[in-house]
Amino acid sequence: MRVILLFFTHASCVALGFALGIYALPILTQPESPEIPSVSSKNQTELQQGKFDKNREDSDFFHWGEGVITATESQIFFEGELAPGPDYKLYLSPQYVETESDFIQWKSQMVNLGDIKTFDRFVLPLSQPIDTEKYNSVIVWCESFGEFITSAKLVPVSE
Repeated sequence: MRVILLFFTHASCVALGFALGIYALPILTQPESPEIPSVSSKNQTELQQGKFDKNREDSDFFHWGEGVITATESQIFFEGELAPGPDYKLYLSPQYVETESDFIQWKSQMVNLGDIKTFDRFVLPLSQPIDTEKYNSVIVWCESFGEFITSAKLVPVSE
């Protein structure tokens, strides 16, 4: 009986340590967060803006984001906070989605804008300006675990 109890207590500790490692590793290995560019100093115009919040249908305690995401002609940048995790990607979508099943349904029509390596702010270059007629949303997705993190509907910024 004692051997069984020792086995389960040790196995529980190993499992807990592994889970904490998966959660903590992206935080410990993230690079320095980039400075958010001053749009006016770069002679760029804010084209679209959206807001991530924690109240998305498939967001939960471990998968969430909140803050503002802004698209210019040459880059997209975010300032706020994302739940830490591995292998986050930013997608441009023709359809606003809030669930994993909707993401999977629309993924073939989305554009992967790049990797998200930091969780408080990021800047991703755009190879071409966003086609606002075709794409109206951005989604943060965890490729490793197939998890929806958050999404935002992009709206034109009024001058």
